[in-house]
Amino acid sequence: MMPPRAARLGDIRPFHVMRLLERARELEASGRNIVHLEIGEPDFATPQPIVAAGRQALEGGRVHYTPARGLATLRQAVSGYYRERYGVDVDPNRILITPGASGALQLALAALVDPGMGVMLSDPGYPCNRNLVRLVEGVVRAVPVGAADGYQLTPELAAAHWRADTAALLVATPANPSGTLLSRAALAELAELCRNRGAALIVDEIYQGLTYDAEDITALAFGEDIFVINSFSKFFGMTGWRLGWLVVPADYAADLDVLAQNLFLAAGTLSQHAALAAFSPETRAILEQRRETFRQRRDFLLPALRELGFDIPVTPEGAFYLYANCRALTGNSFEFSQRLLEEAGVALTPGIDFGDHRAGEHVRFAYTTSLEALEEGVERLRRFLCGQA
Repeated sequence: MMPPRAARLGDIRPFHVMRLLERARELEASGRNIVHLEIGEPDFATPQPIVAAGRQALEGGRVHYTPARGLATLRQAVSGYYRERYGVDVDPNRILITPGASGALQLALAALVDPGMGVMLSDPGYPCNRNLVRLVEGVVRAVPVGAADGYQLTPELAAAHWRADTAALLVATPANPSGTLLSRAALAELAELCRNRGAALIVDEIYQGLTYDAEDITALAFGEDIFVINSFSKFFGMTGWRLGWLVVPADYAADLDVLAQNLFLAAGTLSQHAALAAFSPETRAILEQRRETFRQRRDFLLPALRELGFDIPVTPEGAFYLYANCRALTGNSFEFSQRLLEEAGVALTPGIDFGDHRAGEHVRFAYTTSLEALEEGVERLRRFLCGQA
C-alpha cells in the first residue's frame, strides 16, 4: 500500500520556465548559444566587500547558530538602512532575518492565515506567493489586473473584491513580472483599507532600491502595523546566499521568533555576517552603479521590443522586467516561448507562470544580462518574427 499523498501537492503549480531553462541548458551543452532573457537573477557577482566579509567570518570561525530572529548587529544595520535611506524609524526588535524572502513570506502567512481564510493578490503576480498561501491552507483570491491598473492591486480593486474571509492583502512594489510600482497614495490607502476591515497588509519589497525615474519608498512609512518582506538577493546581489528579512508589528515579534525557531531555526550564519557589509559606503557605490546599468538596459530593450510588435503599454519603473503582450505576434505565449528557444536561441518566461489572467497573451523579458546579449537577443527576435510573417 502506498503512503498518503497530501492534496496540496496537486495544487502547487510548477515553474513552467524551468522546463524551458532545462531545455536551454541541453541546447547549450550541444553547442548552441542561448540568449537568456528568462532569469530573474542579477547577472552581477556579489559585491566584493560582501564576499570579503563572508570569507572573514568563515576564517574567524563564526559558523555557529545565530538567534532565530538573526544577528542583533544585522537587524540594527537593517534598521539603520531604513532610517538613513527612507527616513523611517524601525525598531530592530521588529525585524527578523530569514532564509530568503520566501522564508519571510512563510512566517508572515503562517502567522496571519488560518485554513480557509482568503489572501488577496494580483494576477499576474509572482507564482510562489499563491503557492505559499496554499501551503498554509489559505484560499488564494487572485484579482485580475492589467495595464489600466498598472498591473497592481489598487485600493479600488481591493475594495471591490473584498470578502468577509479576507485575512490579508499581498502586494508587491516594484512588482514581478511587470516592474511597476504602487504610489505613496496607493500604499497609504491600502493600509487604511486593511485597518478598517481587520486584515493585514503584506508588502513584498524585494526589488526595493531598483527603481528608475521614480521615488524609492517603503510601505513602512505608512504605519507600524504593516508586514514588509525584503531580501538581500536582488538589489544587493546576494541571490545564492539565501537571505532576507521581515518587518512585523511589534506585538507579533515574539510569536514569530518562536515560529522561526521551529520552521528553520535561523538563517545561514555566514550569509548574515557577509550581509553586514551590504550597507557599507563602498558596497552602496557599487550597487548604485549597477542600478544605472539596469536602467540603461531597460532603456534599450523597451523601445526595441515595442518596435518589434510587443505591446508594453506601461513603462516599468522598477525591478528588471518587461511584461509584454504578444497577442499581435502569437495566440499562445507558451508555444511561442518554446519555438523562440528552439528556432532562435532566445529564452523567455511565458505568462502562464504568473497566473491565469490573459496569460497566453504575455511573456516576460528579464534584462539581467549584458547590453551586448540584449542586442543579440533583439536581433534574433527580429529575424524570427520576419521568418514568421
